[in-house]
Amino acid sequence: MSVVLDFAFDTELLDTRILNGDVKLPDAGYREILKKTRELLFERFKAGEDIRKLVRMRAWVIDQLLAHAWCGLKLDQFSDVALLAVGGYGRGELHPGSDIDVMVLHSQETLGDHESQAVSGFITLLWDLGLEVGASVRSLAECIDAARDDITIATNLMESRTIIGDEKLRIEMQASTGPEHLWPGKAFFKAKWDEQIERHNKHNNTEYNLEPDIKNAPGGLRDIQTVGWVAKRHFGAATVEDLVGHGFITEAEYRQLSEGLALLWRIRFALHMIAGRSENRLLFDYQRQVALLFGYTDQNGNRAVEQLMKAYYRAAMNISMLNEMLLQYFDEAILRAHETAVITPINSRFQLRDGYIEVTHNEVFKRTPSGLIEIFVLLGNDAGILGVRASTARLVMESADLIDEKFRNDIRNTSLFVELLRCQHALFSSLRRMKRYGILGRYIPAFGNIIGQMQYDLFHIYTVDAHTLLVLKNMRRFRYAEVQEKFPVVAKVAQRLPKIELLYLAGLFHDIAKGRGGDHSTLGAIDAREFCLHHGFGKWDANLVAWLTESHLMMSMTAQKKDVSDPDVINEFAQKVGDIVHLDYLYALTVADICATNPNLWNSWRASLLRQLYTQTKRALRRGLGNPIDKQEWIAETRAAAMDILESDNVNDGDANSVWDKLGDDYFLRETPQDIAWHTKAILQHQGSNGPLVLVRQNNSEQFEGATQIFVYTQDLPNLFAASVAALDQLHLTVMDARIITASSRFSLDTYIVLDENGEPLNDDQRLDHIRDTLIRTLSHPDRFPEIVQRRMPRQLKHFDVKTQVTISNDIANQRTIVEVITLDRPGLLARVGRLFMEAGVELHNARIATLGERAEDVFFITDKQHHPISDPAVCEQLANSLREQLDQAA
Repeated sequence: MSVVLDFAFDTELLDTRILNGDVKLPDAGYREILKKTRELLFERFKAGEDIRKLVRMRAWVIDQLLAHAWCGLKLDQFSDVALLAVGGYGRGELHPGSDIDVMVLHSQETLGDHESQAVSGFITLLWDLGLEVGASVRSLAECIDAARDDITIATNLMESRTIIGDEKLRIEMQASTGPEHLWPGKAFFKAKWDEQIERHNKHNNTEYNLEPDIKNAPGGLRDIQTVGWVAKRHFGAATVEDLVGHGFITEAEYRQLSEGLALLWRIRFALHMIAGRSENRLLFDYQRQVALLFGYTDQNGNRAVEQLMKAYYRAAMNISMLNEMLLQYFDEAILRAHETAVITPINSRFQLRDGYIEVTHNEVFKRTPSGLIEIFVLLGNDAGILGVRASTARLVMESADLIDEKFRNDIRNTSLFVELLRCQHALFSSLRRMKRYGILGRYIPAFGNIIGQMQYDLFHIYTVDAHTLLVLKNMRRFRYAEVQEKFPVVAKVAQRLPKIELLYLAGLFHDIAKGRGGDHSTLGAIDAREFCLHHGFGKWDANLVAWLTESHLMMSMTAQKKDVSDPDVINEFAQKVGDIVHLDYLYALTVADICATNPNLWNSWRASLLRQLYTQTKRALRRGLGNPIDKQEWIAETRAAAMDILESDNVNDGDANSVWDKLGDDYFLRETPQDIAWHTKAILQHQGSNGPLVLVRQNNSEQFEGATQIFVYTQDLPNLFAASVAALDQLHLTVMDARIITASSRFSLDTYIVLDENGEPLNDDQRLDHIRDTLIRTLSHPDRFPEIVQRRMPRQLKHFDVKTQVTISNDIANQRTIVEVITLDRPGLLARVGRLFMEAGVELHNARIATLGERAEDVFFITDKQHHPISDPAVCEQLANSLREQLDQAA
């Protein structure tokens, strides 16, 4: 290969230094060459040079340098020793930070002392130059043994080439480790397929990770290399392009693979440039810089980063799909080559071959375009079909352009799509295949626009299309017996939905308008209604799907931002929902949506909030919207139920009422009878004692199921909330809910609902005791509590700039002020907010805490010192400014 550099490879200078006996110092010249090469490559990369030339140029320079050093150390005088490049370097591909894998191959049983010392000096020199070298020294016999035991070594040797030395050594080694002796085609293919499955499992079997590993994740460089390795081992193809001649891949598919490879190489090259070392993970730390290098800019509501990641995800999906198709071809050609196929007819268009569906002839889709939907309906109606044959998958992809406006308006196709939604099997996998084959995005163009659409945050960990299909997968799972334990209420709800396909359509359309600008819920509702009417659904069904699409965030927002124990909140939500049918559909959609957004988002606490909102709203709807729940009735029922519990524990009515008389109505609205009885009994036992009362327990009540409940009863002091939450933060606990009640006796009754830092309940009794002891010490002298704990901010959070937003409004009915704070999540946030409230002279009564990725969206219910809402606009503005300035400064 001919490579032209803009500087001379100054061998004369190096030779002079070696002749002068300064053998250890040629590295000074080598360092200069490496430095100039790096600078030149970076300049050419920024100028848009073909990435394939750049990676091969660096490999060529390293070849020259290693060969020169080899000769300089007199290793060329040993005729039975050769220097080989292996692995990626063996393919002639080197990125700026790539490992330089070399092998010193010799024909002796053991290297002599002189040769061994020279080889050791050579490898040491390379390390001294700062090169990331992976070096091995092997005889021919050792190569055979190592390759036999390790498929990775066998693969590396297969891709070796001679840098300097006798080429016959490498030829003999490759012949001895080739498929005629080791790892024949079938065994090699099976091992590589298993290797890929294991590798994909480590990356959650998805191309859509937020910080993808562009080398090892599905759709990464390894997927292309795996195809190349099998092609080389079994078919003798020197490159993937040679598979075109073997009939395994078309010219168009090869171009797709080649374009995908070029993009991945460009990203990897940029990562190495930015990181200054080998880096294959497209971390948040680098995404903005890579997008800038690629020339992306923020536009029309789409950030530069999101455009970069959309290009990456689409390329990764194409690579993954082609890899899957080619490996299936290889499976048929290698593992099943001599098996007799079992053919099972389905109809004139389709048949099964060994359990996989295929077309009966290659003109099927041209003659009957509706077959492009029918094939997936057949998959959904027969659980025994194993998948789609590779040749048919290719034909589907090649025929996707048959889907046009006429196709979408054909009643045969609209009917088939509705039939697909009603299939008993494989809805998720069928829709996933339709997406990968290019069918779903053409049939629903709005869906095609969101393929690969990511959101640059930690909350949405999947692209919009991947999330959407996971929502439908969750909806299907609600009907499976094995998931009823995890989702007991929603599973029953899903079973009784009159038309499950309406739920699927709401899931398909709920996020379909993301990335357009404007309110995606409103825009998506328009699309959903039009689609339903176009597909023959009645107006009531179409309006239900549109309402679900537009309201898909309403239930989760109500549960996490409002007090669902407040009858007014329940009545307001019930009015918006209207009837139990709408409530059932919305509940199922909400749970499926949350679980598909982020696996860490769904926990026992969030489940209990939604379940409480669902059951209380259902109760309100059964009472009738004209007969709302009365607060005084609620309070009377709660007090009576709590007194029954206390009487069963032999607690005197008068003693209980002596505690209750000092509490306002809010306490009995916001606490359950069980908790009131628990608090009251403990307070009575604590009377006469010094210091705060702290109770900690696991809670299995419907209200706080799966969370840990902390109850604090102590003298009310200005710094109490800030000290409490700072102590909980120091204990690595996440506060999910805070309820602050101040009795007329100036004692505070505070309830905190907490999970551990991973969103899980606390199950260790010793840890619960430690929490109680820490809070007692802290709250004995809250004014002495140290400054807000400073813990290191997690790496990922540092890359997000979330400007603090503060919204203040008054709830006249409940006589309190609502402060909503959206800001960057960080350690010590709640303590800092509590300190600001204290300094502003306001009293906190309730807090709803929600962490959505990198964003904290917390709601605080406050009053002035006289327990009145803050009505002065100037005071509200001052408080909002103080929160914004100090939280942004702290971040």
